[in-house]
Amino acid sequence: MFAFHSVYLKPLEIVDQFIDAHRAYLRSLMERKILVCSGPQVPRTGGFILLNAGSKDEAADIMAKDPYVLNGIAKYELIEFELKTCAEGFRDLLK
Repeated sequence: MFAFHSVYLKPLEIVDQFIDAHRAYLRSLMERKILVCSGPQVPRTGGFILLNAGSKDEAADIMAKDPYVLNGIAKYELIEFELKTCAEGFRDLLK
């Protein structure tokens, strides 16, 4: 499993100009059963994304194609972890 913590590099007014493209990209990942969940931080200074990718390199490549990254809106920190414990039904969300 791979978690990404993002930090916005631009003011929210600029972030919001790219939010539709960012969300469309995330929807495409969800359709491919790669995205597990995502959402903005509170307060809104970045966000969190949980991916079920095959490798660290694949996860990094996926997020490098996010419109926020391509347009210099956000940077992501990649955290790889091994899933050991989860709520009932959670594993059903994974590939």
